[in-house]
Amino acid sequence: MYLLGFIGTGNMGGALARAAVTVTPAADIILSNRTPEKAELLARELGCAVGTAAEAAQARYIFLGVKPKDMAACLGALSPVLAARTDRFVLVSMAAALDTAAIQTMAGAPWPVIRLCPNTPVAVGRGLIAWCEKDTQPQDAPGLIAAMSGAGRFDPCPENLMDIASVIGGCTPAFTYMFIEALSDGAVACGMPRSMALTYAAAAVEGAAALAGQDGRHPGALKDAVCSPGGSTIRGVLALEDASFRAAASRAVMAAVERTQAMGK
Repeated sequence: MYLLGFIGTGNMGGALARAAVTVTPAADIILSNRTPEKAELLARELGCAVGTAAEAAQARYIFLGVKPKDMAACLGALSPVLAARTDRFVLVSMAAALDTAAIQTMAGAPWPVIRLCPNTPVAVGRGLIAWCEKDTQPQDAPGLIAAMSGAGRFDPCPENLMDIASVIGGCTPAFTYMFIEALSDGAVACGMPRSMALTYAAAAVEGAAALAGQDGRHPGALKDAVCSPGGSTIRGVLALEDASFRAAASRAVMAAVERTQAMGK
């Protein structure tokens, strides 16, 4: 029996599969996709097995990497396969807005479910993966986290906060890429070559994020430490404030949470 079975090898499913093989032997992983050629291409890259969704559903941990709107059809088709199993398995959902109870309802039985909210940096082992569980046994979540530890940081989260966690973790990379692009645009406007501007902006954001995560001080205090009296940074900070930078970022999170919650209704 395979340890990890991926049903859906799109952007997130593929990123998690790539992270998995850094820790879990490829021989313990099977990939499937609605378009078989996509799974076959990734399987050749990673050295994993490839098969149908029904075959992937024989794994110990079954990753449901399908869109929320397709989840009911996917689980409806797999329900007889799951019902026929006599060994233990766990459904692992990555679908935004679908809670664990909804996954069980769609699957037709109260199977154990672990819900993940990963983000794209799992592809480089720097992901933030919020998770919660329902009807599992004590060994289920630790087993999954161990098998997927190459993806990054796993953080337990109450299910009532998972929609917010999915936005802070899942949407923030997109917001950050926009910020990096904007920073590099400014540098290019001042005369720096594009490739150099992107490298510098990405490295500065990465370093600042690492410091914010480890230093323990409030982000405002970290900002103040960079702002010398009459200096360049405080002028730039005021320019961002003139453009309602912080308010815009907060509203982006609120809008994304509102949309996520709407998708789950």
